[in-house]
Amino acid sequence: MSYEGPEDEAPRPRSRRALTLTFAALVPAALLGRLAWSAPGDEPDRPAAAASPAAPGGTGTPSPGTGSLAGKVVVIDPGHNTGNFRHPARINRKVDVGNGRKECDTTGTSTDAGYAEATFTLDLAHRLRALLEKQGATVKLTQDGDRAWGPCVDERARIGNAAHADAAISLHADGSAQGDRGFHVILPGAVHAGAADTRPIVGPSRSLGERVAGAYRRSTGEPFADYLGGGTGMVTRTDLGGLNLSTVPKVFIECGNMRDKSDAALLTSGPWRQKAARGISAGIVSFLHES
Repeated sequence: MSYEGPEDEAPRPRSRRALTLTFAALVPAALLGRLAWSAPGDEPDRPAAAASPAAPGGTGTPSPGTGSLAGKVVVIDPGHNTGNFRHPARINRKVDVGNGRKECDTTGTSTDAGYAEATFTLDLAHRLRALLEKQGATVKLTQDGDRAWGPCVDERARIGNAAHADAAISLHADGSAQGDRGFHVILPGAVHAGAADTRPIVGPSRSLGERVAGAYRRSTGEPFADYLGGGTGMVTRTDLGGLNLSTVPKVFIECGNMRDKSDAALLTSGPWRQKAARGISAGIVSFLHES
């Protein structure tokens, strides 16, 4: 997601998807669920069993877990969708975000080599889900590669609300200029307009964001963004529907800048994405244990 907002990038073709589908047709169905989110060089941190099939809209019906997070619900929102560029009319449709109207969704950004933000966010979401489920959390994704496009930003918020999530996080990567380095966490500002009222979640969302930012930095070594946020790694916004319409503690994380060569080398690395998932998981776990 470019910093200007989640509705800015022009569509980019995705050549990797056709190869993925061809390969998937050759492997047994029992193996497909495991391979769908793996990449060369990935670390062997895998879920013990396949997740429950997702219902239309990517929401699924997760099974309650056992462990330190038993009874806790986490909603993971993988930003964008690799199919969005095929549906410009749908994703450009304006939706109500409380204090204004914004596009339903966007295509997201990509590295200069064409690695799509939507591919990155879904892979990271799968890794994060596996780690949280190992600790007993019930995990729900807003989309799991099972939709042709979307969901819209307002629906992404509703999925977290309907799940009564104890924590929700939207995964992104930025599309700033070459030379801009680092990650940042986006917090909801106070919005009370229309269907939006973030006032009850501003405090707990900041706590969640601070814990995620600290754990992510320790796990990955990625610096706080040097091009916004005053070097704190924290940015507050009131123009994002996924935050404005949330009634549960929620943050966005921009995991790095896809347009910077140094950050892109990390974001496209399977082992590094596993470190990113561990950092985000550690921050969420810390928040849930204290909340």
